[in-house]
Amino acid sequence: MQTVETLNEGLKRAYTLTITAKDIDKKVDAELKRVAPQIKMPGFRPGKVPANLVRKMHGPALTQDALNTAIQEGIQTLIAEKQLRPAMQPSVELDEGYEIGKDAELKVELEVLPQVPAPAIDTLTLERLSVPVDDAAVDAQLQKFADQSKAWDDTKATYKAKSGDLVTVDFVGKTLDGVAFDGGTGEDMAVEIGSGRLIPGFEDQIIGVKAGEERQIKVTFPADYQAKELAGKDATFDLTVKSVKTAGESRIDEQLAKNLGLESLEQLRGLVKGQIEQEHNGLTRTHMKRKLLDQLAEGHDFDVPPSMVEAEFNQIWAQLEHEATHEADPDAAIKEMEAERDDYRKIAERRVRLGLLLSEIGQANGVEVSAQEMNRLIAQAAQQYGPEDRQRFIQYVQQEPMAAAQLRAPLYEDKVVDFLFEKAAITDRDATREELEAAIESEDGFATGTHTHDHDHDHKPKKKPAAKKAAAKADAPVEDAVEAPKKAAPKKAAAKPVAKDDDSAVVTDEPAPAKKASAKKAAPAKAEAAESEAAPKKAPAKKPAAKKTAKAEG
Repeated sequence: MQTVETLNEGLKRAYTLTITAKDIDKKVDAELKRVAPQIKMPGFRPGKVPANLVRKMHGPALTQDALNTAIQEGIQTLIAEKQLRPAMQPSVELDEGYEIGKDAELKVELEVLPQVPAPAIDTLTLERLSVPVDDAAVDAQLQKFADQSKAWDDTKATYKAKSGDLVTVDFVGKTLDGVAFDGGTGEDMAVEIGSGRLIPGFEDQIIGVKAGEERQIKVTFPADYQAKELAGKDATFDLTVKSVKTAGESRIDEQLAKNLGLESLEQLRGLVKGQIEQEHNGLTRTHMKRKLLDQLAEGHDFDVPPSMVEAEFNQIWAQLEHEATHEADPDAAIKEMEAERDDYRKIAERRVRLGLLLSEIGQANGVEVSAQEMNRLIAQAAQQYGPEDRQRFIQYVQQEPMAAAQLRAPLYEDKVVDFLFEKAAITDRDATREELEAAIESEDGFATGTHTHDHDHDHKPKKKPAAKKAAAKADAPVEDAVEAPKKAAPKKAAAKPVAKDDDSAVVTDEPAPAKKASAKKAAPAKAEAAESEAAPKKAPAKKPAAKKTAKAEG
């Protein structure tokens, strides 16, 4: 194989590779010997078909396979001989004039990872904001559980429903011309008046109903409603009231704990306190990590591969476009995004640079993800699939290095961050949860990474919060019966370097642009399971079949 370098500019490299016809023919002969014993042909015993006949029948396919193999081996040889560290998969193009039996000339283009300067980690200083868990926070969470577990008392036939009551209805949804729409019919739906769980106007119009009463109400679907044929449209619901119940007293007592599958109120309080502590620790870590990344970004500036920045930017942009479709005015949201395109590209560049820095720090200090940890990651990820697909997913990750690298990256990044926390000089300060959340929110965006002061974050692009759906619960008639189940958003697959295996090339845990960090409240063990909704299972990614083509990508 002959190699000629045609470009060496910054991080870009280009080469012309010439694979001789003789080398290709040798691989054809080797492939012929491998497959000949498996070939069957009338008139010949299995494995006894003459080689010349096998070549005649399967020559083009064997030559194509040999050429693809030669291309792959040529690229790997190029990377090894030139000591290249590709940032992404090289672009490989076979000369259009190639003919079987002649030399193959390839054009190989790639970007290499930069030489990252030794990161300065001995001067890191961080403040750890800690939020003590007080009895008031525990009591507030217990009260929520008590309210969710409250009993409902029957009422007299003459009782009229008020806010806070539970009304059970059968319903039929219709368009204004009287035609029932698909999925708009249901029975025995329980509506807690004032909960805000249904589309605007629904709950207000059932105030005053009595058991046995029939009533028609008129509503307007939100403009950003998922079912496009109903979004922004007026509709009616014919209701038959089955019962009206008033809320019984909600109590924080031993019975509440037993209702949640626990042994005692003391055990419930301990569990709730532990979960709140876990929440606070998570917020504390998020704040510290962002401050850490800010310091790393301030102290290091080097060129990063444009292809990696482009890949990261495309993922950010796809996320923003998805969010824009849920805005009240999607066109205005997209227009606002377009005005800030350059800022989001800077965010992508910062993320890639920080990922390379963390990778360099991890490798220099022996940070690794063990085989046991990797197996645990794969097993956890496989749980999102149905039983019949889990093994396929596991095999796919085990066979595809890039898939394994994407799964490994977040844990590797966290381990590097933990290492840096141990190296940093940390001061502690107590704070309220509100103060900590405000500090985290003020840091969302990370446009350039050149400043960390709060006032500097005002210059970062801030996307307006997405319009909240008025009907957000599964027991809303239109949510439950009309909207299709929402698919879980695909997890971000950050672009990874192909020359490394155990590092993250893109920071995976920086906040998404202008997304407000929210603290998700966890319910106690068994109560939590009762409140969660099962997400639809998605089929595992299939391993792409190898293409038999004259063009190859290394």
